Amino acid sequence: MVTLSISEVAIRSGLSMDTLRYYEKIGLIDAVPRALNGQRRYREDDLRWIDFLLRLRATGMGIVDMQRYASLRRAGQTLASVVPRREMLETHAATLALQIASLQENLLLLHSKIATYQQMEASLSSEQH
Repeated sequence: MVTLSISEVAIRSGLSMDTLRYYEKIGLIDAVPRALNGQRRYREDDLRWIDFLLRLRATGMGIVDMQRYASLRRAGQTLASVVPRREMLETHAATLALQIASLQENLLLLHSKIATYQQMEASLSSEQH
């Protein structure tokens, strides 16, 4: 099994080594197995989980909710764990969909303003000639 050092995971994930240690300390990442020399050795499963955490963070999920999700994940494949995880993701996805819709409305407004300024520029340019 191939494992990676914390510095390799930091490079691959874009997180600092301090952040990886912090995520482990606060329970976002399970305790990472260590080599005989005491260095953390991350597995492929750890990397997939870190990638998922980064996606949750990038979409605005807060640390407390991420911790709750991680705790439920550690509880295993039981209804008491799976149902609340699904519900959390559904709630987060709905919030994200609203944010995307709002951003799309804002983008349309910006495009409209840009078109207005392009028309103004064309009109002003033709008056100067």
